Amino acid sequence: MNNNSNSMTQNVLMRELTDLGVKRGDMLIVHSSLKSLGYVEGGALSVINSILDIIGAEGTLIVPTLTGKREDSSKCPPVFNVLETPCWTGIIPETVRKLKEAKRSLHPTHSVSAIGHEKDYVTCGHQFSGSPCDMRSPYFLNAINNGHILLIGVDQESNTSIHSCEELAQVPYHLQTDVTVAYVADYAGEKIRIENRLHNWEKPETDFNKLDALYLETGIMKMKQIGNAEVRYIDAGRMFTFTIDLLKKNKLFLIKA
Repeated sequence: MNNNSNSMTQNVLMRELTDLGVKRGDMLIVHSSLKSLGYVEGGALSVINSILDIIGAEGTLIVPTLTGKREDSSKCPPVFNVLETPCWTGIIPETVRKLKEAKRSLHPTHSVSAIGHEKDYVTCGHQFSGSPCDMRSPYFLNAINNGHILLIGVDQESNTSIHSCEELAQVPYHLQTDVTVAYVADYAGEKIRIENRLHNWEKPETDFNKLDALYLETGIMKMKQIGNAEVRYIDAGRMFTFTIDLLKKNKLFLIKA
C-alpha cells in the first residue's frame, strides 16, 4: 500500500471530476495520461471506474485506441485486428480496450473503444468512413449528441476530435491524396475491406494548442487541477462549431508558424 499523502483515491477522483462538470448521462471521449495525475490507488482501473460511476448506466465512455503509424499508406496498408491490435494511446485506453464490456470500432488507424449506453451507436459504422474522423466516426457522433471531451493531463495535441474538425472543414494538408485499401479483422475474425484516405504523416507541422486559450475564453472548455494533472472538460458540439468555422475562414490556421 502506498502511504503517499498526495495519492489519489477513486472517491477523490469522482469528487474532482464531478466538480469540473462530468455528470450522469455524459457521452465522453477521454484522452489521458495516467502518470500525470501522480499516484492513483488502483491505477488505470480506478480512473476508468470513477468516470463510469459518475456517468452511470445512461452514459458512454469512449477512449481513442489509435494504431496508426507513419508508414501507413496505399503502398503500405495498415493491419488491424479489432481483438488483438494494441493501441499506443496509453494505459487507460488500453485497459478499457481489454474489458469484456468494451466495444471497439473497426477502423485500421483511428479506432475507439466504448463502454456504456451508446457503445454500439458510436462504434458501429466507423469502418464505412471515407477518412479516419469524418461524419461516420465516433468523434463526430460524440459532438452531435451533446458529448464532451475530457483531457486528463494531456493538452490539445492529444485531442483527436480536432482532426475531425480539420476533415469537416476540408483543410488541404490533413489527409493523404491516395485512397488506401486495408483489411481489418472483425470480432468474428472475418476480414473486412476498407477504403480510406488516411492521415497525412508528411503534412506541415500543426499546433493544436493555439486553440486552448480560445476554448477557455469562449466557455467551450473548463479546466481544473486534479492531483498533479491539468484536466480539461470540453463541450464537443460547441468545439466543433467554433473550430470548423475558424478553419473554413482560415484553412491554415493550425499550421505552426
